[in-house]
Amino acid sequence: MAGGKQTPRQKMINLMYLVFIAMLAMQIDQEIIRSYKDTNESLTSTRKDIVERKNKIFYITLLEKAKTSPETYGPLQAQYEGLSAKTDALVNMIEGYKSTMSTKAEYNSELPAEESFTALNNTEPATTLFFKDGDEKKLSPQADALKNKVDDLRNYIISTFGSNTQLKEVADRAQKNLWAEFRGGDKRAKSGKNWFQYKFYNQPLIAALSNLELVESEARNLQSDAITAMLQEKVDADIKFNAYEALVSGPSSVMKGEPAQIKVAIGTFASTVPGLTISGVQRVENGQGIITPNTSTPGEQKFGGEISFTDKNGKVIQLPYSHTLTVVSGQEALKEQSGAILSADKMNVLYRGLANPVSGSILGADLSATTLSAPGATVTGGKGKWMVTPGAGNTIKLTISGKAPSGKVISQGFDFRIKNIPPPRGEIRGKSYVPMTASSIPKQELSANLPDFDFPVKFKVVSFKIKVPGKAIMPINGNSLAPAQSLISGLRSGDAVTIFDIQATAEGLNGVVLPNIGSVVISVL
Repeated sequence: MAGGKQTPRQKMINLMYLVFIAMLAMQIDQEIIRSYKDTNESLTSTRKDIVERKNKIFYITLLEKAKTSPETYGPLQAQYEGLSAKTDALVNMIEGYKSTMSTKAEYNSELPAEESFTALNNTEPATTLFFKDGDEKKLSPQADALKNKVDDLRNYIISTFGSNTQLKEVADRAQKNLWAEFRGGDKRAKSGKNWFQYKFYNQPLIAALSNLELVESEARNLQSDAITAMLQEKVDADIKFNAYEALVSGPSSVMKGEPAQIKVAIGTFASTVPGLTISGVQRVENGQGIITPNTSTPGEQKFGGEISFTDKNGKVIQLPYSHTLTVVSGQEALKEQSGAILSADKMNVLYRGLANPVSGSILGADLSATTLSAPGATVTGGKGKWMVTPGAGNTIKLTISGKAPSGKVISQGFDFRIKNIPPPRGEIRGKSYVPMTASSIPKQELSANLPDFDFPVKFKVVSFKIKVPGKAIMPINGNSLAPAQSLISGLRSGDAVTIFDIQATAEGLNGVVLPNIGSVVISVL
C-alpha cells in the first residue's frame, strides 16, 4: 500500500478503509454528543426539580420565622432576598443566552441526540455569541455581561456572609468556585486561553449549553446552601415554640373533701425551660406549676397567674393563665347537677386513623354505666376511659351518656378536631441536615421519624433516591447508603448530597396514607 503501482483491487481496499475510518469517527462523535446531552439534561433537571423547589420551600419557612422572631430572622430574610435577586438575574441571563444559541442552531431539545446531531455539533452559535465578529481575541458585550453578573453574585455572597460563622462555608465556596475567569494557579490557564476561549470558542452547542448549566447549578446550589445554613439548628427549636399557649390541666368540679390537683405548663410540657417562673402556684416540678386547692369548703375557686421564660434569643416570654374550680357538697348537690366533663388526653386533638385515648365522666354518674358514642369513628373501652379512632372529616362529635343519682339520663356532646398525622422527616444520625465526610456516606442508614409525636408509630424506609452534583439520580432499595458508593466518588468539600422521594412502611397507622417524607441533605466536609 505504501509504494509501487497499485492494482484496482488494492485501490478499492484502500478506499474501503478510508470509508470505514470516517464512519467510525462519526459514530464516536455521536456518542460524545449524546453523552453531553444526557449530562446537561440531568443537571438541568436537578436544578429545577430539586434545588429550586427546595429553595422555595425553605423560603416560606424563613418568612414565617421572620414573622415570629424578627430580631433574629429579619436580617437573614433581607440577606437571602438580596442573594435570590442576584442569583435570579444571573440564571435569567444564562437562560436567555442558551435560548439564543439554540435558536440560531435550530436545536429542538425534545428530539433525541441522533436527530439533533447537526445542531448539537454546531460551533457557530457559541463562538458568535461570546466573541466579537467571531474573533477569538475579542470578547463580546454578552461575555462581559456574563462575567459581571458572576462577579456581582460572588462579591455579594462574600461580603454578606463572609463574617458570619454560620454562613462562612457558603462564602468560601463562592470564592473558590464562582468565577468566569481562570485564577492564578489554575492549570487550564497554562494553555494560553482565557475562561471564555476555553469554554466557548469553537465549541459545539451542547458543550456550551453544559458549561452554562454548570454556572447556573453552582449559583443555585450556593443559594440553597445559604438558606439551609440560615435555618440550620433553628427550625426545630423555634417551630416548637412559634405559637405559645398556657395550658391548665385539672378538674373543673370536685367533691367536697376529695383531693385535687391542678397543673399549669407551657404547651410542649418541656421539663427544662430557661428562666422559667410560674406565679400563682405552690411549687414547680418538671417544668409544671402545681396547685393543690383547698376542697374543704363548697363553692367556686378561681386560680390565675403568669408563666414566663426566656427564649433562645434572650427574649422574655410572658403567658397568662386562669382556671376555675367548683367544689360541690356531695350526693345531695350532685342530684341537681346535669353537667358533664370530657377531655381528650392528647391535647384535645384526635388523629385520623389512630386510637386516641379519651377520658370522660358525668358528675355523680356510675362510670361503669357511662357510655361514649362517636358517629364515623370506632370507639372501644369503658368506665370513663375510651379509645376513639376517627375516620374522614375535619371534626367529630363525641357524645357521653349516663344516669345521674336521681335516675335522670344525661347526654352531652363535645366537638373535637380531626387532624392527619404530621409528615415524617427523613433522618441520618437523627438529623435532616448532616455534615460529614464523603467516606462516611456509604456507612450510613436512612430512617424516618415523627419528632415529638406521642403515638407509637414506627417507620421502615424501603427505598429512596439520591442525587450528587454532576451525576444522574440513583434510585436505591432499602435504607442503606452503601449502594451509592460509586456515586459519591469524587465528591468535594462543600458539595451537597440530596436524598429525596423517601418511601417507607409504617406500623400503627391503620390504613392511613403516609404523608410525603421530608428530604435529607448531606453537606460534604
